[in-house]
Amino acid sequence: MYLEISTTHRPATDLGFLLHKNPNRLHQLDLAFGKAWLCFPEATEGRCTAALILDVDTVGLVRGKSGGDGLMQQYVNDRPYAASSFLSVAMGRMIREAISGRSKERQELAETALPLTIRVAPLPARGGPDLLHRLFEPLGHSITCEPIPMDAVRRDWGASPYVTLMISGTIRLSDLLSHLYVLIPVLDARKHYYVGDDELEKLLARGEGWLKSHPERELIVSRYLKGRSTLVREALARLTEGEDAEPETALDNAKKDIAEEAIEKPLRLHDHRLDAVADALKRLGAARVLDLGCGEGKLIGRLIKEKQFAEIVGVEVSSIALARAADRLERLPDRVRARVKFLQGALIYRDARLRGYDAAALVEVIEHIEPERLIHMERAVFGDAAPRAVIVTTPNADYNVLFEKLSAGQFRHADHRFEWTRAEFSDWCARIAKTYGYEVSLEPLGDIHESHGAPSQMGIFCK
Repeated sequence: MYLEISTTHRPATDLGFLLHKNPNRLHQLDLAFGKAWLCFPEATEGRCTAALILDVDTVGLVRGKSGGDGLMQQYVNDRPYAASSFLSVAMGRMIREAISGRSKERQELAETALPLTIRVAPLPARGGPDLLHRLFEPLGHSITCEPIPMDAVRRDWGASPYVTLMISGTIRLSDLLSHLYVLIPVLDARKHYYVGDDELEKLLARGEGWLKSHPERELIVSRYLKGRSTLVREALARLTEGEDAEPETALDNAKKDIAEEAIEKPLRLHDHRLDAVADALKRLGAARVLDLGCGEGKLIGRLIKEKQFAEIVGVEVSSIALARAADRLERLPDRVRARVKFLQGALIYRDARLRGYDAAALVEVIEHIEPERLIHMERAVFGDAAPRAVIVTTPNADYNVLFEKLSAGQFRHADHRFEWTRAEFSDWCARIAKTYGYEVSLEPLGDIHESHGAPSQMGIFCK
């Protein structure tokens, strides 16, 4: 079994610094279950590839040399060939610093998103190719799965349960390796050693920053921990701790919203913004609409009044906000409510449920996303969901100086991660349009000040 890591970052040979391995040497490591080697079959300024090769001692496994409760009871098995927990262990030993995101010589590079391609073979796909997509695509990866035939000559025997997996994208190496470290054993659904509390801690450590909001969280946890109910329950409890919090969390968010509305209230900007988006969706002729980051459903309340909108889907990460949005519709007739559904999901992950819609609206959403994670939202919404039209609104930072209740340098909402000027928003819109094949038009929202523009700004993307 082997794992290849390639990059076209220049100079590409910096990959050696990230892996803590000299590209000019063959690196060998003795493991309890066999031997691992890491070499660089390709190391030029334009492209560099590192290959981790693992040779498992099957006879040693049967005779109990590896320890643990995963001893092989027969000599004929797939353990020497299938990428499994053996490969994850080898990764953890051979390239531990890279997985942790540490680089003595190139720490800044270790924290930078790089163009990376990874190949793993042969990888068990217990759950089929669909499971591979469900596991990796929400993390922002582009993947291809090449089925491996049961027999190279007897093609009539069909495909084996193994694939060659290719992953490509621009991402930090440590993030991609952490994803693989956890998901390879999940796809195999087996582990060769005893699973105890230390494995739970390892899962939470390697899953930090992505596992909590992954749509297949329960499956990943259950398979990684071999279905041990006590460990699975504890892991899920710690991952979901404070998730619905929540009266305090919900109250805190409500207070932040109220503070922002108080700042903008003299302009009636909140109502004006929602009305403008609803009118734009009507002009676009959209029938099936996504409200991404729908909150408590205020835009949906406007859209549901128009028969043009045959299907309205609200997407929100907060289950409390979704419950309140659903409550807003309770008094409506059943035939009206049937046009609306709500989905819980994070916009930074690809979600097959969101594909094929006429239009999507992100009303005051993007500024709540960490700048370094914004690219994942872009790929998920504009690249993967790819509705025919997308409407984005966001505050105009140029206008902030005109708010008397806003101190210099302060954002309008305590949860905002940034607020863009008109020029910054224009540049972002132009890049998105060029990258994902849209045409974009910009519109001011609210009364326009001669020097500082309108208080909010809207971009309308159309294919």
